[in-house]
Amino acid sequence: MESHLLLTAAIWIPIAFGLVLLAFGNDRSAGVVRGIALIGALIGFLVTLPVIMQFDASTADMQFVEKRIWIDLLDAYYHLGVDGLSVWFIVLTAFITVIVVIAGWEVIQENVAAYMASFLMLSGLMIGVFTALDGLLFYVFFEATLIPMYVIIGVWGGPRRVYAAFKFFLYTLAGSLLTLVALIYLYLSAGSFQITDWHALPLTMQEQVLIFLALFAAFAVKVPMWPVHTWLPDAHVEAPTGGSVVLAAIMLKLGAYGFLRFSLPIAPDASHELGWLVIGLSLTAVVYIGLVALVQSDMKKLVAYSSIAHMGFVTLGFFMFNQLGMQGAIIQMISHGFISGAMFLCIGVLYDRMHSREIAAYGGVVNTMPKFAAFFLFFSMANAGLPATSGFVGEFMVLLGAVSFNPWTAFAAAATLILGAAYSLWMYKRVVFGPVANDEVAQLNDINAREFVMLALLALLTLWMGIQPKPFTDVTEASVSALLEHVSVSKIK
Repeated sequence: MESHLLLTAAIWIPIAFGLVLLAFGNDRSAGVVRGIALIGALIGFLVTLPVIMQFDASTADMQFVEKRIWIDLLDAYYHLGVDGLSVWFIVLTAFITVIVVIAGWEVIQENVAAYMASFLMLSGLMIGVFTALDGLLFYVFFEATLIPMYVIIGVWGGPRRVYAAFKFFLYTLAGSLLTLVALIYLYLSAGSFQITDWHALPLTMQEQVLIFLALFAAFAVKVPMWPVHTWLPDAHVEAPTGGSVVLAAIMLKLGAYGFLRFSLPIAPDASHELGWLVIGLSLTAVVYIGLVALVQSDMKKLVAYSSIAHMGFVTLGFFMFNQLGMQGAIIQMISHGFISGAMFLCIGVLYDRMHSREIAAYGGVVNTMPKFAAFFLFFSMANAGLPATSGFVGEFMVLLGAVSFNPWTAFAAAATLILGAAYSLWMYKRVVFGPVANDEVAQLNDINAREFVMLALLALLTLWMGIQPKPFTDVTEASVSALLEHVSVSKIK
């Protein structure tokens, strides 16, 4: 396949497979449906590998660029490309989709075709967000991701799934409408929807502040940042396991990526001016949400709150405006994709067997599920930032960046390492250690081959990234340097 069509293939192959499943799949042929879904996810993943293998890490320029007219009247283009800020997320999205298809293999017994199709189409749309270089195209992909996730939570979720799906949809849509106003204003100012044209646009300080706040409305909700985070625990608790994995591993990153591609380069002066606000909200998320996680009785809710705390580290890294902080934040985003996805899969493994997420329902799991207990311990340690796991690398880089930015900021941020260890390991201790708590735990079966494969893959990646982070830091370095250089130059008209 020609390199300039790789991004189009990465977006549309999973969507095409999803549409085929929706059109022809039914529960009578569930085995065939699952097979086709796995083939679609694997092809989608394999298409992304040449992108990362052929990627030139020495330049900050856009690569694998595709550009053709889309809406002539609006001068809008089907314009795709990747740089060091986005390329890893394409691979991560496609890989997590493969994991999610495997995770739902035996668990989903009804509407199998629609379930698999939702994830395949969501995968293509999220890759579209990471590759779009046209503002209108970005917005279409960004909003379209809401639809499959709304369906996933609303159809296959828990008892309060409709409430959680509505809350998720309304929160994220409300923030995005303000962003649409900002994008239209930028289009009228620049005369085009090209994001690179918007980066070069000279704007007054007032314009920059208003645009920054309008963009902030959408991206902060998507991350989510405190105090607009309340939709996430509900969405996670009610979502099926696959929905929680994709939500934590990829969808939260769409908001963080928006800061890198839009807020910082379009409104650099406002970003510096309002950086204190983002840092304050990020530190609140890191410390306060960490304390909230400590008191949770539901495992999924605990991991959902830990996700908010970890994403607080990401936004903190962006707005300290130094190389270590920003690169560390991007590494943390990738790492969080592996670790949070694995944590939700582990909870899903227990839920499939006992149909309870309450910590109190468990105890002594290690006696009946020793293999599972080993994986769960590894991912709980990684979630707490254990050295030699990917969870350590990003957090350590952000902390180093924070020390040079402001030692007190670093001190507050470091609290998350203690809190992270506290809530992760306390949950693990109550669920896994001790005597067998009840007859249901006594009858548990250890993980099967399918569950072993998906957890082992994520464990290997978490370990590889923790021991050898160089491939990840090398790819992001040039683009982060270019972004920091761009943000340091005033764009005030």
